[in-house]
Amino acid sequence: MPRAGRVLALPDADWDGQADRAVVVIEGLDLPHGLAFHRDWLYIAETGRVVRVRYDPAGHRAMGPPEVVVPSIPPRGGHWTRTIAFGPDGRLYLAVGSSCNVCEERDPRRAAITRYDADGSGEARVATGLRNAVGIAFRPGTDELWASVNGRDWLGDDSPAEYLTRVEEGAFYGWPYCHWDTAGLILDPDLGTPERCRQVARPSLLYQAHTAPLGMAFYTGGQFPAEYRGSLFVALHGSWNRSVPVGYKVIRVRVEGGLPRAEDFATGWLAGRRAWGRPVDLAVGADGSLFLSDDGQGVVYRISYRPPS
Repeated sequence: MPRAGRVLALPDADWDGQADRAVVVIEGLDLPHGLAFHRDWLYIAETGRVVRVRYDPAGHRAMGPPEVVVPSIPPRGGHWTRTIAFGPDGRLYLAVGSSCNVCEERDPRRAAITRYDADGSGEARVATGLRNAVGIAFRPGTDELWASVNGRDWLGDDSPAEYLTRVEEGAFYGWPYCHWDTAGLILDPDLGTPERCRQVARPSLLYQAHTAPLGMAFYTGGQFPAEYRGSLFVALHGSWNRSVPVGYKVIRVRVEGGLPRAEDFATGWLAGRRAWGRPVDLAVGADGSLFLSDDGQGVVYRISYRPPS
């Protein structure tokens, strides 16, 4: 609950697929968004810093006050969420979005993914030119970091593309000087020049503009049919300024071999031009079901699979 400054736990002691209650893990935070477990710690990305607390899984509560791990992240701005994930190397990866639609940032941590040691030391830039990489996740069994990235606004209904990408170490993805579209690389009308766009990494998968890809999760469960294992599920929050709304769904991306392919997985939140729900983030449950948060309805859905009888 970012606006309330809280992190909640939703325990399901009887394993019936519904939360028994909501437990406040910790409160008094500044727009908490990203969560990640590492050893006995729960790491929490606030809008201006990353903290960690010892976590009691039995009581679903923080043990003691938060300890600051990464101080003084550039706070708030046009994109205030901060997403974190731990890699197979045991290090912390942090995504910070841009402060604006299109501008030249002063802080190099904006519109970038940055890596830290688990104690917050050893800052290193992983990739830049990522306008707003809200979703980041490591592909299981590999060291591949993937990200979902929101493109800029006010270049029309269908440009530039949103995208999903395997993040290449040291790569520059173009923002704010250039953007990807189905026609290829395009120069930004406000800041773009050919010189600034000579070495731009191409994303793995381009997607419809303004769908607003947010949270993502690789499927590691055993409940869904075998062909779903390893698929990447992505929540599309939906457009806010497109003449005809798009998004408001969950897509499945197959990343095994060749180019990634996307297909609709869960839809129905958009009825004509009216959206009654907005998918945000995804997590795979211990039983192999898929959990999806929706900040339009203020609920969490459990998506499960039952073999046909």
